[in-house]
Amino acid sequence: MKTDNIYTGYTDLLKNRQFLQWQLMPDETLNSYWEEFFRQHPELEKELQQAIIYLRKEGLNKNTLNENERIELLERIQKTIRQENKIKQRRFFWFASASAAAIVLIVIGIKLFSPSPAHILSPDKELIVGELLNNEDIQLITSGEAILFQDDVEVTLTGEGTAEIVQGNKETSKIQIARDKLNSLVVPYGKRSTLTLADGTRIWLNSGSVLEFPAQFSGKKREIRLTSGEMYIEAVHDKEKPFYIQTADFNVKVYGTKFNISNYSGSPHSVVLVEGSVSLQSKSQKEFFITPSEKAVYSASGTFDTQKVEVNQFISWKDGYLSFDKTPMTEVLQQIGRYYNLSFDFEKDVNLQKRTCTGKIYLSDNLDNVMTTIGLLSSTAYTRTANQIFITNESF
Repeated sequence: MKTDNIYTGYTDLLKNRQFLQWQLMPDETLNSYWEEFFRQHPELEKELQQAIIYLRKEGLNKNTLNENERIELLERIQKTIRQENKIKQRRFFWFASASAAAIVLIVIGIKLFSPSPAHILSPDKELIVGELLNNEDIQLITSGEAILFQDDVEVTLTGEGTAEIVQGNKETSKIQIARDKLNSLVVPYGKRSTLTLADGTRIWLNSGSVLEFPAQFSGKKREIRLTSGEMYIEAVHDKEKPFYIQTADFNVKVYGTKFNISNYSGSPHSVVLVEGSVSLQSKSQKEFFITPSEKAVYSASGTFDTQKVEVNQFISWKDGYLSFDKTPMTEVLQQIGRYYNLSFDFEKDVNLQKRTCTGKIYLSDNLDNVMTTIGLLSSTAYTRTANQIFITNESF
């Protein structure tokens, strides 16, 4: 075994047979030694990262290798390492498993190791990694110009082409908006807003939403467009001017009601009716009605699949909490990610993703409180380092 002051580059690690055995054929003794070694020598994290990138490139990620193949790979690596050029750094994730071929390290950028041992997992642990993103400003786009707001906003349209705006810090302002064309309210991930239209209809916009709307409704109907994201709406009934909501896939005709539309890219598009009546229409299906407590999901064929649901699970976000009932962990993290501007990375076949979550998660300003609640509801544990969150499984 080399002493620590001899490791001057990642190739020195790859020349060490015991290090390679730890990566290719880990056991409890090797795990214990190397975990302790790198806890004591965090200055070698860059070298460790480069070594593992090299190993992955050479075939370490091939989980089907038998023991003889791994020994052969070990020998080949030792013979060729001196001829390799410096490997360009990149970010990747490695999940540990309980098999003899387990990899017991998680590599995330250049922040692989910190004084905390949370980054090193035992072979029976799995991991989900989340990274906090930079918040973007809310944008009110009118007359070709974008007005930016750092905090969540409440926008109220008057009948005179004016938008009264109250920001999260309670600062108020008034803005003239275009009357002859549609305006847009863009709410990025990590933010939320409300909009009261000129007719008194109130809309809650969830994170990652874009809504197009007029300053005033003219003509014989009222129309708005949800380009992306999610909205909850309490529409004012006016039998003389029916209310329509357009999406890329279907249109909703409103008959004085409360309902939720989810139109996120990469997720099923749906409508959940709370009370009143709405009808749906797509290019492939004629107008049909859904009833209160019913959810309609748009399918790839252009039709809708309907089912009875507990509506609170789909609208509670507007009241500051999320409600789950045996909800897959992937969906839970997807919703949390939108609300807190987090990006979670995981592999679809990891067992940890098969866990479900049941209960309420209150969306407080303290993200640690939220992650603790998720852990209690899903039997997982989490640690947080700077802008990264590490979720690991716990035994039931």
